[in-house]
Amino acid sequence: MKRACSTLLAMMMAWSVAACGTLQRPEGPLRLADGALIPAQDPRIRTNDAVRLEAFTEEVGQRLAQKHDLSILALSGGGANGAYGAGVLVGWTERGDRPVFDIVTGVSTGALAAPFAFAGSEWDPQLGHAYTDGGASSLLSWRSLAFFLYPSLYSASALRTLVDENVTPDLLAAIAREHAKGRRLLVATTNLDNEETVIWDMGLLASQNDENSRALFKEVLVASASIPGVFPPVLIAGLQPDQTVVMEMHADGGVNTPFLAIPEPLALWTRPQDEPGGGALYVVVNGQVGRNEGVTPGRLTAILMRSYDSMSKASLRAHLATTAAFARRNGMSLSLSAIPDNVEASSLEFDQKTMTALFELGRRQGRSAEAWTRLDRPEPSPGFLPAKALPAEEVPEPLRPHEADRPEKQN
Repeated sequence: MKRACSTLLAMMMAWSVAACGTLQRPEGPLRLADGALIPAQDPRIRTNDAVRLEAFTEEVGQRLAQKHDLSILALSGGGANGAYGAGVLVGWTERGDRPVFDIVTGVSTGALAAPFAFAGSEWDPQLGHAYTDGGASSLLSWRSLAFFLYPSLYSASALRTLVDENVTPDLLAAIAREHAKGRRLLVATTNLDNEETVIWDMGLLASQNDENSRALFKEVLVASASIPGVFPPVLIAGLQPDQTVVMEMHADGGVNTPFLAIPEPLALWTRPQDEPGGGALYVVVNGQVGRNEGVTPGRLTAILMRSYDSMSKASLRAHLATTAAFARRNGMSLSLSAIPDNVEASSLEFDQKTMTALFELGRRQGRSAEAWTRLDRPEPSPGFLPAKALPAEEVPEPLRPHEADRPEKQN
């Protein structure tokens, strides 16, 4: 699996140098979007919009004051590894104590799973089907290669088909019903034009229930899952402060944040002393957290892969540490579920066999207490999490590393 990822990364580097495909955009300032429609109610919460953020914070605070057992679920990015998180949710339902989450957030592949998690456990069969029926296997097929047409290796056609098939009118109606109860479904994208994270209130979109809002709902999911270099970014019409409409370039929400537990400007927020604390925050990381030791081969692809792996894990641990500090200050519990460190997991292995194995692994973890590690307690520090490993005989066969792919260990 790592060999496949290394080859793909090398291809991406080579083709990015060639700079083949492009998205047609004007040079200079963003232009007005001719005829572009926007929803009647703007579903965006921009991280630089102090008014919207304050209103959102007040809403959550009021809900926490009314309901001390407020629960938040944050689903991370991770490509094909999203099958693990889907399995955790299904197994959690089977265990019998999965909460009805007050807030569900998703980034990248987590954005694709979040609507099902928000709609409720009765949507578990559809969630499992989305990750294990083999539909994702065409995402990186040779038929999707489009590096001469787009600034990416693959077109988004297969990704759009996957979203179209799974985001049904019934699902949107279920999301709208839950939104009306005061629950919130949030998805993050990265606006590449101003380098900010944009939070989308997807329940508000589903509630508007017109052709434009339904189309935008799907566009946001595609954008959040569009890994830069692998899939092209998405141009979405956006309303500016001066009420003009321009086309913004949105891509994978994981560019800026590995998961969305709290908006970045609120990371240092502390509840007033006269307000009650409480609530539970659950973070599902569709990847691994621990450090993997080994001798890095001297090949370019190995160096690039190892560097990216180290960089992304360091960013993830930093976000976990910040979130853990937030939880402790505000009297919340914080639980983490991640893929065990000795499982051979690749975010770009979309074949049905591997994704089904990851789903079943997550499902088994979700049925037991082994799925969760508490991070809101002083020890262990989330920056130095001990690696969680499964006994070798419990790792499903497709997820065991081949001997040739094992890093060379130092004596």
